[in-house]
Amino acid sequence: MTGFGDARNQNERLSVGVEVRTVNNRYLKLMIRCPDAYAALEGEIEKVVRESISRGTFSATIRVDRVGVENQYQINRDVLQSYWRQLNQAAESLHAAVHPQLEKLLQLPGVISEETYSNSNPHDDWPLIKETLNVALAKLTDFRKTEGESMLRDLRLNAGIISDQLQQVIEIVPQVVANFRDRLLDRVRELLETTDVTVDSSDLIREVSIFSERCDINEEITRLRSHLEQFETFLQGESSQGRKLEFLSQEMFREINTIGAKANNVAIAHCVVEMKSAVEKIREVLQNVE
Repeated sequence: MTGFGDARNQNERLSVGVEVRTVNNRYLKLMIRCPDAYAALEGEIEKVVRESISRGTFSATIRVDRVGVENQYQINRDVLQSYWRQLNQAAESLHAAVHPQLEKLLQLPGVISEETYSNSNPHDDWPLIKETLNVALAKLTDFRKTEGESMLRDLRLNAGIISDQLQQVIEIVPQVVANFRDRLLDRVRELLETTDVTVDSSDLIREVSIFSERCDINEEITRLRSHLEQFETFLQGESSQGRKLEFLSQEMFREINTIGAKANNVAIAHCVVEMKSAVEKIREVLQNVE
């Protein structure tokens, strides 16, 4: 589920800024960007994030500045030379010309360090960073809740379409066997009028019975109804339900597909098309649901 949140906080020593974003992903992927001096806090940061986010690609950018202290940037020559050497070695092995630009190399991780933090313990600054991070996460959650309410309406709308179309199928089902029986009788009458063939009534009953069994979709209807009821139950759940709903939508699609294959009726086929379309819309929405 997409979302955004930011926060700023300050005490007598520090100024902290945090921006957090989420985009759609079936799994949880975390990307944390913070000053090199605070790399030791990434484990703590991830722990806090996992308490709020369980699915999606999450990125956080954390900025920490010392109040009243001018930041002093230092080039790490060893790291810079390592990048330069590896780049030239790669170019030589590929027989390619390379013209590295210094300003590009300066943007690589570890080349520039801020001496402001060199004498500080990052864990001493964690309480303020954590507080600011939690505020940004709360804003992110509010953003996602607003989007979630919109997606909930879409999911219920499409589940309602499936339910309505299923009710139409239920009303049509008794006509399917009756129509087959009538068509079969009409063909038999035509045959009897043009030939001397005799047809036993038991043969007709057997054919109608075989057709009825082959086209019986009562089990699929019952299961699809059950899936729809469970779908609504999951929608009302308080915890993360995205994966359960995704699995349930796959089961609904399977039952609808079977109904279409077995029904042998144009009107039911039209209902099946509408139900499949609704399930596809549900699955699209569920890509964004945590």
